[in-house]
Amino acid sequence: MKEFHLTIKQNVVLATLILIAVGFSIGVSELRRAMLVSNIKQAEAKYQNAQIENDGRIQKLEEQLALIVNENSSLKGVLESEKSKANEFQNKIFDLSDTVSTLDKLSKTDPQLLQKYSKVYFLNEHYVPVELKPIAEEYRFDEKKDLKIHASVWPHLEDMLRDAEDDGMQLKVVSAFRSFGEQSALKASYKVNFGAGTANQFSADQGYSEHQLGTTMDIATPTTGTTLSGFDKTPEFVWMTEHAHEYGFTLSYPKNNSYYVYEPWHWRFVGIDLATKLHDKEMYFYDMDQREINSYLAKIFE
Repeated sequence: MKEFHLTIKQNVVLATLILIAVGFSIGVSELRRAMLVSNIKQAEAKYQNAQIENDGRIQKLEEQLALIVNENSSLKGVLESEKSKANEFQNKIFDLSDTVSTLDKLSKTDPQLLQKYSKVYFLNEHYVPVELKPIAEEYRFDEKKDLKIHASVWPHLEDMLRDAEDDGMQLKVVSAFRSFGEQSALKASYKVNFGAGTANQFSADQGYSEHQLGTTMDIATPTTGTTLSGFDKTPEFVWMTEHAHEYGFTLSYPKNNSYYVYEPWHWRFVGIDLATKLHDKEMYFYDMDQREINSYLAKIFE
């Protein structure tokens, strides 16, 4: 019995020790958990503080970036504005240069060359082109007849006659420059032969003839002769209507004009630009406003 009693006491002690140990163990675990929770909270607080600081840095960087972008945009706008001003200034310089060049050309170009004559404007008896060139013998209808044309028109006329010949055409010049006196004598002979009324229908009075400018010619073919009758029925006339503008020539008196009878043989040099416009728009020289015609004068020989 004594042994059993001791054993019980031992067990009680042991149990007590166990309980104490367990309690201690639990206490230690709670302490550790508390410490762990505290550490976690501290870590979270540090993370949140770091996040706040980082967000602040990001915001500052974004603000600085926006400022730089705005400054760059402003600078870009200034640069674009200055570039635009420079281009505008350069264009003004070019325009001024073109104007000076145009004025220089106009000062050296006879203003009479694009005037409307034929009962509209008058050339006095002393008017003669600055320089006349003889038309090459091979292109004259009458090889023995001395025919001349404005010196600056001749290169264009020669090119046209040569190219027409290359295309199988036989274009011959019957008449070109006629002085005031020559026109007067010619008109007088027409009045004698046909009567004044009839002559006025196909021949200009002296001072009103385009021939006095030296830029105008009458052309024919070997088949039509100097009477010029039937020229508009020839392949040469078709060629002229299709190509004459390329060399600066236009038909002065087409069908139904208000000045003279239809003259398919009478061609006047007005410059490539103006002749091309008349051809492309199917316009008639004498129907154009004189101010518009004058705008082509500076480039008449280009």
